[in-house]
Amino acid sequence: MKVTVVGAGNVGATCANVIAHKELANEVILVDIKEGIAEGKALDIWQTSGINNYDTRVKGVTNDYSKTTDSEVVVITSGLPRKPGMSRDDLISTNAAIVKSVTENVIKHSPEAILIVVSNPLDVMTYCAYLNSKLPSSKVMGMAGILDTARYRAFLADAINCSPKDIQAMLLGGHGDTMVPLPRYTTVSGIPVTELIDNERLDLIVDRTKKGGGELVALMGTSAWYAPGAAAAQMVESILKDQKRIFPVCAWLQGEYGMKDIYLGVPVVLGKNGIEKIIELKLNESEMKLLADSAKAVKEVMNVLDNLG
Repeated sequence: MKVTVVGAGNVGATCANVIAHKELANEVILVDIKEGIAEGKALDIWQTSGINNYDTRVKGVTNDYSKTTDSEVVVITSGLPRKPGMSRDDLISTNAAIVKSVTENVIKHSPEAILIVVSNPLDVMTYCAYLNSKLPSSKVMGMAGILDTARYRAFLADAINCSPKDIQAMLLGGHGDTMVPLPRYTTVSGIPVTELIDNERLDLIVDRTKKGGGELVALMGTSAWYAPGAAAAQMVESILKDQKRIFPVCAWLQGEYGMKDIYLGVPVVLGKNGIEKIIELKLNESEMKLLADSAKAVKEVMNVLDNLG
């Protein structure tokens, strides 16, 4: 089995490293546009194999997509961060051109691959990959919900003073301030989270989760990479091992939750065929309104891409 990770920056390299350490594939190909970056990081990762006892071969290439041929899964992390003075439209235009090119190159050599998009703005870049791949929507998805849910669970574990392993949680909507954490669907070893923490603290945690990415940027001056890379790798694992895990994933909706022609975070069953089922939760009126507000914000960004042609 072969997995390709496009983009050898912090997120892409972390994702490749986790995939290798878990021996999810026989081979991981790391691709980047900058000469020597992918080769160097892949070599560094491969040199840990004797220390961490794994056999997965990690190889880096500069813009040579022929080496990605017959990849089962491709993770796309390529794109530029938003810079001072750059408008949202400028960022979308720049990164859409990158994701379009990457997607076309990937599909040329691996027409049956499943695509996982990590590039930002996440929801619209997943839409961009879908449009340019010509693949079924079940094979094109975005990584956001697993990351956001992981942050939510980590904050709860600190507040409750318990293991994050025991926390089950669900989160819907777009990747950003309009995401919709669902305390009603959050449990700790089967115990409703509301029995273990008061509403005021829970509201603060929900708010912190929504701004989780911004908190890290403020601390480090750049976006996170350990958790995003590990989240993408977890999606790869569920697909390659046909685990049929239920994860919140950015998926193409065609009537689910009353929404159509939009990429939005919802719970899905993730297996060897990609998104094998979209799960529709029974949301109450308040939750449904929050999801609708999130969808409206995502749709506005998707419209920017559509208007760019």
